[in-house]
Amino acid sequence: MTSAQKLMQDTIMTTSENNHWSDYELLDSGDGKKLERFGAFRFVRPESQALWQPKLSRAEWEKADGVFQETQNNEQSQWKLSPNLPERWKITYNNIDMWIEPTSFRHFGVFPEQAAHWDWMVEKIIHATNQPRILNLFGYTGIASLFAAQAGALVTHVDASKKSVAWARENQLLSKLEDKPIRWIVDDALTFIQREIRRGVSYQGIIIDPPKFGRGPKGELWKLETMLPQLLRECAKLLTDPLFIILTVYAVRLSSTSLNYTLRDSFPNLQGSVTSGELTITESSGHRSLSPAIYARWDNK
Repeated sequence: MTSAQKLMQDTIMTTSENNHWSDYELLDSGDGKKLERFGAFRFVRPESQALWQPKLSRAEWEKADGVFQETQNNEQSQWKLSPNLPERWKITYNNIDMWIEPTSFRHFGVFPEQAAHWDWMVEKIIHATNQPRILNLFGYTGIASLFAAQAGALVTHVDASKKSVAWARENQLLSKLEDKPIRWIVDDALTFIQREIRRGVSYQGIIIDPPKFGRGPKGELWKLETMLPQLLRECAKLLTDPLFIILTVYAVRLSSTSLNYTLRDSFPNLQGSVTSGELTITESSGHRSLSPAIYARWDNK
């Protein structure tokens, strides 16, 4: 058996679940929708996976403080919100506070299923022999960056959206972590990586959570299916004494198996193991789960 064959046999297909939330809850799902609680407020959002019937009564669903109304062409999709709903409010996960608000993209500034990544990453950082440098690409509102910094890492957070980076810095202040070493960068992810390579900068951990499609601050085009392999190959040039790589993908026609192979192919010199699978959220009844994203993670063990 060759070493390459042995590495492929080390692949573990798994589902990564987290049940430690108190400020988030998937209350019910069905009829192409999901009913969720963020803090004290309930919301209904579209969910194409929910082909089954809801368990809760219509009266329970009608208690929602907001409903995202989706149109066929998405151009007129919008929130219908209760007039009593605040513009934003705070929720907490494991001592990290974050601002929540309904956005035009139907998100709230946090993806609760990623708590499984946060917990896993924190353990890796806490047990590192030296203070690791962590790069968070497509970092959005900064929750992963805050967990990494709180655990003791030196963090570089990169996102192309000024609004998202501003939101992330507000989350830092809200969590009283302004003294933690985080560099906040508004830039195109690939452009930033290539600049770091020229500078000779290295990292021990990389978090990658790319959109399906996007544009950088200078109009740089991003298409996941065609550009992700290049991005990963460039990331490989930044790693020294690596601890972990976390790759998460939403809303694409890819499998976790394809992410697994892509990650292995892009980092051929790494000797650890790769796990891949689905990030899931289970209804509070415990009976049904939704899988919003697929992932692959490399571990140095």
